[in-house]
Formats: sequence, C-alpha cells, structure tokens
Amino acid sequence: MTESAFIHRFEPATSAGSPPLLLLHGTGGDENDLLGLGKMISPGSALLSPRGRVLEHGMPRFFRRLAEGVFDEEDVRRRARELGDFVTEARQRYGIAAPVAVGFSNGANIAAALLLLKPDALAGAILLRAMVPLSDSPKAELGGKPVLLLSGQADPIVPASNSAQLAALLSQAGASVTHKVLPAGHQLSQADVTLARDWIGNVAAEAA
Repeated sequence: MTESAFIHRFEPATSAGSPPLLLLHGTGGDENDLLGLGKMISPGSALLSPRGRVLEHGMPRFFRRLAEGVFDEEDVRRRARELGDFVTEARQRYGIAAPVAVGFSNGANIAAALLLLKPDALAGAILLRAMVPLSDSPKAELGGKPVLLLSGQADPIVPASNSAQLAALLSQAGASVTHKVLPAGHQLSQADVTLARDWIGNVAAEAA
C-alpha cells in the first residue's frame, strides 16, 4: 500500500452474502474497537477497520477539530480523501466490494464526509451519533445509497437539529436515508445494535 495506508485490521468474510464493512471508531478508539460491533450487526461480513491518523491529546481521531463540535473543515476534506484512497487500495488488496461504513461519533462524521466527497468509495453507511461534517457541503450524487442514521435523544454532543440537518442533506444528495432518534445519549445502546443488524440484513437481501 502507499503512504496513504492506515494502520488497520482486516478480517475476511465467512459468508458470501454479507456486505463488507468499513469500521470507523470514535475519538480515542483504534482499529480493534468496532470489530465486535461489526460481528454483531453483520455476522459473516469482511471487516476493514482502520485507525484514525490524527492525534488529539494522544487519542486517535479521523480529523482535527478546533473545539467540541467545531471541525477543521479543510482537514475533514483532506482526511476523507485519504480514507477514500485507502478504501480503494484495500479493496484491490483484499478483493472486496465497496463496503458499508459503520461509524461511531468521529468515525460517523468522517463516514458522512466520505459519502459527500467520494461517494463511490462506499456502498452505504450506518452513522451512529453523526453530525454534519461540512458547513459548505459539496453537491454529491448518492444515487439511492442506503444510509441508516441513529441519533440519541439525550445526546449532549450532537444537537437534534444537527442530526436532522444531516439526514436532510444526505436525502437531498439522493441517499435513501432512514433516521431514527433513540432514547439514549452519545453512547451506543442495544437498540443501536438491533436496528443496525436488521437494517443491514435488509440491505444485503435487496442486493441479492
């Protein structure tokens, strides 16, 4: 792989009918964080799990921020393109189809940016506690790509208006968006796992 390569884990598929997943951790996580979640929501899927290349007080992230909820948008764009290049290289190396991103928090935000900046990199996305990644969003053409957006009603980090704005933005770009607001905070709940598993099962069935 080139210099754009990320430290990552790859686990090959054990079921031919399960879509590959791109697992994108939250702040302070690493390439091991979401492997268990990936196996819970889509048993049998190939799992591609990179580690964010930006450090904030020693904690890995996928892009820089200026303050809580305030993103360095130039960095968001650069890092999303780097991640898209990595996905392209990994697909060739491991022989997988375009993955469905499964991102939590910072990982969900970079997944949303990737959908808007390099839509061909992903087959769809599960965005867990995501925010609008770019105030000046590019005009993407998502052509019906399936997106599941799961927000927390009591999330202290992501305002309800922001997640609703993201759902509208992706819908306007042509994505097929399912947005659910759960009785939860910023952390994940069992409801997130159940909804994500059911949703990706439907996506896999429709693809078949």
